Amino acid sequence: MSLYAELHRHLGGSVVPRVLWRYFERNRPDISNEFDDYSAFEQFYTQPKETLEEYLQLHTLVESVQTREALPYFIYRLIRGAYIFENLAYLELRYTPFYRTPDRLSQVERIDAMAEIIEIVGRASQQSEYPVVTKQILCMHSRLPYEVNRATLELAAQYPEYVCGIDVAGGDAAYNIEELKRLYTHAQALGIKTTGHLYETKDGCYPELLPYLMRIGHGIQIPLHYPELLKEVAARGQCLEVCPTTYLQTGTLDEISQLKTVFNRCFDAGVDIAICTDNAGLHNVRLPFEYENLLTHDVIGFDGLRACQAAAFKHSFAWPHPQQPASLLSNLLSEKSGQVGQYVESSRQAVERSRR
Repeated sequence: MSLYAELHRHLGGSVVPRVLWRYFERNRPDISNEFDDYSAFEQFYTQPKETLEEYLQLHTLVESVQTREALPYFIYRLIRGAYIFENLAYLELRYTPFYRTPDRLSQVERIDAMAEIIEIVGRASQQSEYPVVTKQILCMHSRLPYEVNRATLELAAQYPEYVCGIDVAGGDAAYNIEELKRLYTHAQALGIKTTGHLYETKDGCYPELLPYLMRIGHGIQIPLHYPELLKEVAARGQCLEVCPTTYLQTGTLDEISQLKTVFNRCFDAGVDIAICTDNAGLHNVRLPFEYENLLTHDVIGFDGLRACQAAAFKHSFAWPHPQQPASLLSNLLSEKSGQVGQYVESSRQAVERSRR
């Protein structure tokens, strides 16, 4: 049995359509009544969009209902599904805490309220019933003021028991590069691990930000259009977080077969890739399907699949073991086999003694 690590999943896009629909029916009929039935809602929620900007608008719909009161409801179902249907052993869940605070508050009050959101998400993620190692990545946002983004990364440093890193999200065409360089420099000084949405689309190609990142969120434009950068990426030990279905949903790629170039060039250059879902709910897919789909379309083979599985654990920000689950299970089975062998041998010796 394969166990997976998911390094790039957004809280806002992780809610599967049926769970979100039931929440709307029970708590927000003003939203559910806009659709004839569940099928109409599911089609609206999961259908491909023309652009990344249009796609990101769906996040605002979910963020508006992921309040402090509702977050445990959504996270419980997220973790349950990840454990039962995806075989996840490790999950990094990313979101912008500012957007989970009440919009009726002032900016200062919303900043003050972010700590409680982090604590709520942290407590809700720790479920003994479904033991997935879960950590948060806090997202700075391209459309938020510098003060909010700085407060976000400082909270990441204050909650190491819940938070394992920071990210920058939002439309990549709106990035303020000088602000982000200052923010990432501050994050590095605080010892915070870093990733960021870069080189996802042709609008998000900012080579000056690459040195600040430990992992690259998406990054597919590098092997596709800037392969000369792969040598530097490999030298830094950076990993690409590749989310295959996203690029079809946002119109970034026309066909999944275009990712074959991404994988081949990265593998040839010694750049690791972690396969991720990004927004599993919006896509109505689960992580094992992403792997299977790449295999089915001959984008990767089984050796590549195993390499990507290992890379996800290798580049995780907070996996607590020196080995990935497959090695841990193999060791347990070996120990068990050794114990059985010792038992058989001791039994044989006892029989021999009884015959003397």
